[in-house]
Amino acid sequence: MATIKGVSSFSAEQEAHALRKAMKGLGTDEDAIIEILTKLNVSQRQQVLITYKSSIGRDLIDDLKSELSGNFERVIIGMMTPTTMYDVHELRRAVKGAGTDEGCLIEILASRTNEEIRRINENYKCHRTSESKRCHQQDCQQPQGLEFHPETESGLGTDDNTLIRVMVSRSEIDMLHIRREFLTMYGKSLYSFIKGDCSGDYRKVLLRLCGGED
Repeated sequence: MATIKGVSSFSAEQEAHALRKAMKGLGTDEDAIIEILTKLNVSQRQQVLITYKSSIGRDLIDDLKSELSGNFERVIIGMMTPTTMYDVHELRRAVKGAGTDEGCLIEILASRTNEEIRRINENYKCHRTSESKRCHQQDCQQPQGLEFHPETESGLGTDDNTLIRVMVSRSEIDMLHIRREFLTMYGKSLYSFIKGDCSGDYRKVLLRLCGGED
């Protein structure tokens, strides 16, 4: 059911250095970043994240943010975020601001297992306590770390928010089923929809997460 399954022969150090090479010097090799990260599953990406810091001495998230932009950056950072924390971030975004993104709340809470909901709840509470303390200490500055760019929370591009969230969160679970349901409901493949409505490196990474045209 998944389109992203990870690789059996895996070296976190090798992939970490390949990512650094893709971002080092003049210009960024976006195709190399896409190739590396879309072949790994979320657990392997987390190993690369840790190894990148220990082996290269740099923060991979910071490097990716400095080299990428727009929706391409958002989907890549989403892929680099632990599954539960990604859900927590999306739930917090959904209830933040003037209106509530009820579609996001329903989508996440209705599709996660009881154990996943328990982990989300624990991390959501923890994240709110730690953020509240940080805001008090730092005069409510934007939290650092695995936070997304402000444009994610601007209220604009809701379709992109949903598309990115579904592609990132379901590519290792039931993307093949989603593709079949999409085709049945809309008479058009998800692959062709992405190909026609997205562009550039953003489109490339979504097509890899989608896994195929059928």
